[in-house]
Amino acid sequence: MHQRLDYKLASPNAFKAMLHTEHQVHQSGLEPLLLELVKTRASQINGCAWCLDMHTKDARALGETEQRLYLVSAWREAPFYTERERAALAWTEAITQIAAQGVPDALYAEVRRHFDEKGIVDLTLAIIAINGWNRMNVAFQTEVGGYVSPHAKPR
Repeated sequence: MHQRLDYKLASPNAFKAMLHTEHQVHQSGLEPLLLELVKTRASQINGCAWCLDMHTKDARALGETEQRLYLVSAWREAPFYTERERAALAWTEAITQIAAQGVPDALYAEVRRHFDEKGIVDLTLAIIAINGWNRMNVAFQTEVGGYVSPHAKPR
């Protein structure tokens, strides 16, 4: 598989719009490791190798454990996630696969137990953003493997 095009070069303004959304996500106040779990889970669902490479590297550099990263696709069966993380991961799956069953009231109620209104909106924007990045990278077959986390400590 080879990269179809470099969307950053093909439409710099579209790329800037995506970066602006990502900047807003990072300014939201949501925990960086929670965001990396959410981004990893959505990227698994969407089959985005580029984003999985990026967000697992970032998560590890920020201190996430290998065990939690390996098991995020089976988070319901693994005891390693907090109730807040579980709510965020369930919300991620529902928003990412919204056409399948919408967003049930019971799920909203569970998410609302762990996030205030601003937090729910910010979490939803984070999920929207990663789904956008997934679609850009999958559609244009962005080359995978060269990402270096800015959070990584020099060796």
